[in-house]
Amino acid sequence: MNGEELTEQETALYDRQIRVWGADAQRRLSKSHILVYGMKGTVAEFCKNIVLAGVGSVTLVDDREVTEEALSANFLILPDENLYHGKTLAEVCCDSLKEFNPMVHVSVEKGDISTFGVEFFGKFDAVVISCCSLAKKKLINQKCRKLSKRVAFYTVDCRGSCGEIFVDLKDYKYSKKKLEETVECQLEFPSFEDTISVPWKALPKRVSKLYFAMRVIEQFEDAEGRNPGETSIADLPGVLKLRKELCETNSVNESQIPDALLERLLMDTSEYPPVCAIIGGILGQEVIKAISGKGDPLKNFFFFDAIDGKGLIEDISEPKPVS
Repeated sequence: MNGEELTEQETALYDRQIRVWGADAQRRLSKSHILVYGMKGTVAEFCKNIVLAGVGSVTLVDDREVTEEALSANFLILPDENLYHGKTLAEVCCDSLKEFNPMVHVSVEKGDISTFGVEFFGKFDAVVISCCSLAKKKLINQKCRKLSKRVAFYTVDCRGSCGEIFVDLKDYKYSKKKLEETVECQLEFPSFEDTISVPWKALPKRVSKLYFAMRVIEQFEDAEGRNPGETSIADLPGVLKLRKELCETNSVNESQIPDALLERLLMDTSEYPPVCAIIGGILGQEVIKAISGKGDPLKNFFFFDAIDGKGLIEDISEPKPVS
């Protein structure tokens, strides 16, 4: 598994995907190490996808106990209390993931991820986090960017029928096929903090309304000291007040963030399994592309809303000065 060449067992097991993205991409996958924090339903879908794809290892971090809400969307948790009693979410999910592909090393790391040092994140090729506060997202992204090696960083959040993915690949080089040729490309990604600091009035007029709505909810939870998802319709007056303040500060019309959308995000804090499958599938594709270095990566936000069935990619970056 750690050698330069794929073993006969790996070649046989991954034969179909090797035909799609080639042996070199599969070799890179088999040597890759992925860190995952926050074992929600969307993340469970993602983990299943990358384990089946044949990454080298997956390390799970989530010391929370199994709850009824977790059972509703996370298929990695078997509905038998005897199987998860006394175990953390990460431990329960680890046991299930090992059965999907015994060639992938799945393990658990205990502790508060925000206290892990920079060198800890250097052991991985990609870091995926969920169920994180605004401050924690910024902190972990900063630690990943301090490393001399490139560590792909992703956040994923799913609230009811809506979901978003954020991607930071720093300075990323990759190849893609154009007609019969292979073209070398390069993209520069901003950090999470820099991205959400871009003034709203500097963004294109048709940016997804979900982008603005998710930032309002995120800032509301941060200001109130809430964990992600700890909101209800009772918080609507406070959220509408914050929306008004943010729109005035950014010179943006409040119609960009409809009341109905904010109400849905406040009420539907649990995950919908079909949305988890879509968001987890997209996230899995993106991590595989980043590791293999093949195909156009998503830059830098992806939004999905099951109400209209649309998936949108938005490049939220500081506008480059005109020379």
